[in-house]
Amino acid sequence: MTRLPVMKIQLKICLPVVFLIALLNCTAAAAGPARADSPNINARAAILMDAETGQVYYAKDAGNRRSPASLTKLMTAVLAVEYGKLSDVVEVSERAASVSVGSTIGLAKGDRITLDNLLKAALVTSANDATVAIAEHIGGNHDSFIYQMNRKAVLLGAADTRFANTNGYYDPQHYTTAYDLGLITRYALQKPYINELVATKEAVVSWVKPEKEREVNNTNRLLRGDEVEGVDGVKTGSTARAGNCLIASATRGDKRFIAVVLHAGDWYREASKLLEYGFAEVRSVTIFPAGKEMAEIQVAGGVNEVVPLTVADPVRVDIARDQQQNIKLDISLSDGPAAAPVREGQRLGHAVFSINGYRLIKVPLVAAREVPPASLFARLMYWFSK
Repeated sequence: MTRLPVMKIQLKICLPVVFLIALLNCTAAAAGPARADSPNINARAAILMDAETGQVYYAKDAGNRRSPASLTKLMTAVLAVEYGKLSDVVEVSERAASVSVGSTIGLAKGDRITLDNLLKAALVTSANDATVAIAEHIGGNHDSFIYQMNRKAVLLGAADTRFANTNGYYDPQHYTTAYDLGLITRYALQKPYINELVATKEAVVSWVKPEKEREVNNTNRLLRGDEVEGVDGVKTGSTARAGNCLIASATRGDKRFIAVVLHAGDWYREASKLLEYGFAEVRSVTIFPAGKEMAEIQVAGGVNEVVPLTVADPVRVDIARDQQQNIKLDISLSDGPAAAPVREGQRLGHAVFSINGYRLIKVPLVAAREVPPASLFARLMYWFSK
């Protein structure tokens, strides 16, 4: 697929399209209630993402690499539930028992504890020693597990993510982005056990040997308060280098949002602002009507030199109202001119609508009308073939 081959055609096409999008957006805004401005987020990086579709509704330096602190543990948990059994009994190694910096669950060498309880410790109370025990059990050794974490990040499309440990300790080779964390969170929440744990307010971590229990509370304050209606996750993280980091999620009706804030001032307030912004401002709107000409492509050997292109169905997206004026359009057409005959509805390219660098939707472009071949004989054959 290529861009429009002739610049004068691109200008002829794109300017009216952009104007039409702006007109539709202004009309929609005028018809609705007063529009709020984008939230002023006090964080080095942030993103608001649709938990189901991955669509981005707000982004602030979301592609910049930053230290994720304990948000790392979400990927550790993903691999644990994919490659382990919750009933697996893990024997704690000296390496796992020696972890003492930050939050821990107090594992000792030789302790025996199920993978289920290690995951409770890692996701609910953010225990750093628990993630090392998980890694050694799932990966065979710590380094092999780190390799699996990085491989999984690539498979999920988290291209700006690299892990050097399982718990988020600072390392110059340990980084991710707000956008990548959104992708990882979307995937993690599809795992029923993880989805349940990140919404758990308190839990009991039990050992097999020695027999003992420890009650733990979730480090995510949003789960225990009333700051955000419908809050149901996800993970906190904090180090001196990373600052206060939080992935928060909330569900109302059939809509679930994921908010990520990295190195935030008041991490809970900033994440809450993003979630409330999503529920208040995101609406389904038509950004381009069906049948309206969007572009045209040259036709070789046809009765007409060009054929107009359109979309077969109205282009509808969910988008925050204050972001509608930022929609961009990129049109790609089939290589070279279309060869006659061209049939109405024939696909001849595609259009990509994006906002702030993130794709909203990709739609096919089809011929708005038919173009018979120019020669009489070919035209007769074409009509007989219909």
